[in-house]
Amino acid sequence: MNAPHVVVVMGVSGTGKSTVGRLLAAELRVPYADADDFHPPANIAKMSAGIPLDDVDRAPWLDAIGDWLGAHRHTGCVIGCSALKRAYRDRLRRAAPEVLTLHLVGERALIAERLHQRTGHFMPEALLTSQLADLQALEPDEAGVTLDISPGPQAIAEQAVAALRRLETPRTNTANQPNQGTP
Repeated sequence: MNAPHVVVVMGVSGTGKSTVGRLLAAELRVPYADADDFHPPANIAKMSAGIPLDDVDRAPWLDAIGDWLGAHRHTGCVIGCSALKRAYRDRLRRAAPEVLTLHLVGERALIAERLHQRTGHFMPEALLTSQLADLQALEPDEAGVTLDISPGPQAIAEQAVAALRRLETPRTNTANQPNQGTP
């Protein structure tokens, strides 16, 4: 690929953002970060207790993520981040206008099963309902693609690389390129 990519792998908890994000970052040879690592302790405590975060809770978290994206604008990066609402993605784009978003989607039952099987993570399965309620799909004017999680992480990462190749031509103003939908 020609230009460095700044990629947000978004979706509700349990869609595979971290796994797909790491695979994609390795393929692109850029740094990877997990947005969970940017949460202040108060947010983690709240989620661990089964209490959904509100926009006030998320503001400093999104700003920290935006700072990280902005610091990697010229070298490229990938971050796994829920980025559930358009306003959150817009906030991240203010820090790094060239952000491309990969929205991972799947059936609720599959996501719930993944969350049920996951161990050692602060996000309980009980918060899936609130995340799905907050989720706003990519809009046509957002640079990005929507990918189904059914095929598994490696296949999704391969689809993501193919989608990024399609999106990079022309790459003069990716912030205004339309959402490409599911490949």
